[in-house]
Amino acid sequence: MQVTKAVIVTLLEKLIIWLDGKPKRVWFAAVLLGFILALGQAPVSLPVGVFISIPILGYCAFRASTWKRAFAIGWWAGLGYFGLGMIWLVEPFFVEPEKHAILAPFALVAVSGGLALFWGIAFAFSKQFGAGLGRYIIGLAVAWAVVEYLRSILFTGFPWGLLGYTWIETPIAQWASVVGPFGLVFMTAFGGLLMLSFPNKRFVAPVITLLFFSTLWVGGTWRIPDAQAKQETNIRVRLIQPNAPQHQKWDPEWIGVFFRRALELTASPMKEAVDLVIWPETAVPFALQNDTDDLKILSDSAGPNAHIIAGIRRFEENNLYNSMVHLDQKGGLVSIYDKSHLVPFGEYIPFSEYLSGLGLRGMAANLQGFSSGAGPEVISAYGLPSYLAMICYEAIFPSFAHTGDDRPEFLMHITNDAWFGDTIGPYQHLVQVRFRAIEQGLPAARSANTGISAVIDPYGRIVSRLKLNKAGVLDADLPVPLNPTIYAQFGEVPFFVMMLLLGLIAKYVTYRSGKFAPDQ
Repeated sequence: MQVTKAVIVTLLEKLIIWLDGKPKRVWFAAVLLGFILALGQAPVSLPVGVFISIPILGYCAFRASTWKRAFAIGWWAGLGYFGLGMIWLVEPFFVEPEKHAILAPFALVAVSGGLALFWGIAFAFSKQFGAGLGRYIIGLAVAWAVVEYLRSILFTGFPWGLLGYTWIETPIAQWASVVGPFGLVFMTAFGGLLMLSFPNKRFVAPVITLLFFSTLWVGGTWRIPDAQAKQETNIRVRLIQPNAPQHQKWDPEWIGVFFRRALELTASPMKEAVDLVIWPETAVPFALQNDTDDLKILSDSAGPNAHIIAGIRRFEENNLYNSMVHLDQKGGLVSIYDKSHLVPFGEYIPFSEYLSGLGLRGMAANLQGFSSGAGPEVISAYGLPSYLAMICYEAIFPSFAHTGDDRPEFLMHITNDAWFGDTIGPYQHLVQVRFRAIEQGLPAARSANTGISAVIDPYGRIVSRLKLNKAGVLDADLPVPLNPTIYAQFGEVPFFVMMLLLGLIAKYVTYRSGKFAPDQ
């Protein structure tokens, strides 16, 4: 083990020497280090980049002579990270390749480069913390976490692939229930940057880093109960996964096939009585207009004892909505929820009043696009626990699941991940729902058109799932919710307080900088 450590440290030192003071080499390496860091995202979920990419990037930025060079390091690293981690982004453009395929590479570069700007800003701002290495470690970690928060809210927000998601398969993910996903970003960046501490003592920094993450690991393990402990309600759900590929989903020759398949899966034999049947987003092929008579066929297939929830499009006056309907055991309409956080350029075109003349339209909608609903909604139905309705994209926003005093008993997520195809996208989307469960201490039921459909416990563990791109039905008991977590009660307040205090400490308290100092 000691030999292995010596080899790793020596290799890292040689790499740092090779990069030192050579911007073009650094930028090229930053892209590669961003690739390595992206391996922490699903389906690989390997946090190797935390221990390699983060310290090397941090050191190179620390040594950068100007904030502009530090910005470039952060931007190139972000370009590599988002470029690889979001490679699924090209898939929707090939649903109708004759119309959109030519735009795919430009979209990937534009989105990756745009998101990388946030990382560049964090690295540039970190130069404000001066020459002290200790201050710099804290300052960069704080800046990194803050910009990750900002990219979740600015320009409608897009918090996909947060740095902390790398821990989903480890107990460290449980800290999201305390400090939230952005606090976990700080812990990840700070822990990786600890590899730069005590530069004069060769093995002290790796030991400190190991102790830091070991402490987080033990703390997360302490929160999770015995995996064999039975923690289920008496509510049984049935998830329907019709597996309709996006290029066939609205084809007139296939619409009936997929609809009948969903009905047959709903009516298939069950070992135990089911209380709730859940269809995925836009699984109903016809639009809901003024009455619900057409939906009786869904209730009939579910049987006389089950509620049914289904994704459907609906018209109201001149507006089109991406909706979720809830029918009771008799087919009566319990609620209609309209998706409120829509996908820009997918479900609507920003500034459509100016761009519609150019013929631009959302990929998933008509020329005008979908209209937005009123906002997050907790739905209650007699005989069932209350739930927070989330349609597709809405589940990637931590704030969307934060309902305050109106706390649901589980999270309901329906989605059409057929847009992602057979890529890493569906796996990453599932991870984000698992984090919403951890953050809120709530179980989740997720029905996805092509997968991955799953029942998730309040610790983010998958109770049962259906494989990607497989038609099927999944019956499972709904897990019991936990008491409200710290994050569920206070949201981002602990994160803001922690960042403010640490930022002030990094700015005004002098730390020993060690042997490294920025170029003059």
